[in-house]
Amino acid sequence: MTTLKGLTWSHPRGFAPLEAAARAWRAQTGTCIEWDTGSLQDFSTVSAAALTQDYDLLVIDHTQLGHLTRDRCLLPLQIEGRESARREIEAGAIGQTWRAYHFRGQQWAFPIDASVEVMAFRPDRLSQPPADWQALMDLAEDGKVLLPLGSPHAVMVFFTIAAGLGTPCRAEEEGPLIDEDEGIAVYERLAELASLVPEDNLAADPVAVLERLSGGDTDAVAAPFIAGYRNYATEGFRANRLAFADVPSIRGDGAAASALGGTGIAVSSACGHPEEAIDFCHWIASGPVQSSLYADAGGQPAHAAAWNDERVNAASGNFYRDTRGALERAFCRPRHGGYVRFQQEASDVIIEALRTEAPAIAVIGRLNKLFEDSFVAAPAAAV
Repeated sequence: MTTLKGLTWSHPRGFAPLEAAARAWRAQTGTCIEWDTGSLQDFSTVSAAALTQDYDLLVIDHTQLGHLTRDRCLLPLQIEGRESARREIEAGAIGQTWRAYHFRGQQWAFPIDASVEVMAFRPDRLSQPPADWQALMDLAEDGKVLLPLGSPHAVMVFFTIAAGLGTPCRAEEEGPLIDEDEGIAVYERLAELASLVPEDNLAADPVAVLERLSGGDTDAVAAPFIAGYRNYATEGFRANRLAFADVPSIRGDGAAASALGGTGIAVSSACGHPEEAIDFCHWIASGPVQSSLYADAGGQPAHAAAWNDERVNAASGNFYRDTRGALERAFCRPRHGGYVRFQQEASDVIIEALRTEAPAIAVIGRLNKLFEDSFVAAPAAAV
């Protein structure tokens, strides 16, 4: 029997649909897939050699493409003779999810999970979420807002506020992350909001915030800049169901773009059975699988066949319908080799500045220096 080993992320949204898919794939093809789990951050610390030697399949974030391709960890998925299947996945990919994994002329992964920065709120306490910045601040001043600011999420919030102000951060080219004056305006908004949320939010990730918001021991009603999780929109998943909507308009001119999340499935460059691994990638990213087995097992598909499906929407409290606009407008974060480290270090800078009330001009100076330094070429790891 052919056996493949895969690495995915440790949230149920990350591993449950892949374990279900592995069972179905084994029954269908005889190929066994064994999945290990770890955090998405693990990919920035695990050596390229370990990834390529230990795993055949990798579930990755698009921001990791720079160092994974630099260190020759992945096989390209643009395989001759598979154009039709690849076109079906590309045509069905929501928003920028396909483009996010196309890097330096190659398709390195197929999108299987789609997420974006949105707003989570308690529909039992709030009939309508805050539509603009002032409405959001009114809620925050009443102690009813939560915000995931633990590293590396602080910089995600910064990116989304920057886009909302019409001054998006640099993504693909070298240079400063953001103009100084524009960056100061973004940071001042972030600091204004952060000063009104619980102090422990400075160490909280999205899951921790969603757990708290959906629990009974909180007065909060909204988390305005947070990764969407369809699990929390499902009746019975937690004590209180959450609803999801666009992030608040900051300039007052309509819904803003926000940062793209989600994952794709890729094949390790040292895979012992590349043909079988690539077959699985095509299958799990296809519309029929994404809209049935993958969604039913608790996944958050990246294919329009799932997002358009009435049954899938009904099972998730209309999560897909309510957040599709945000996903269609979402932007890709940087993908160069030094970005993952920058994301972590930049978040640490923001968190420390929020704790110490550092001047905005100093914060932006440090962020811009970190971003410029992140383009310094790093040697490829031995594989």
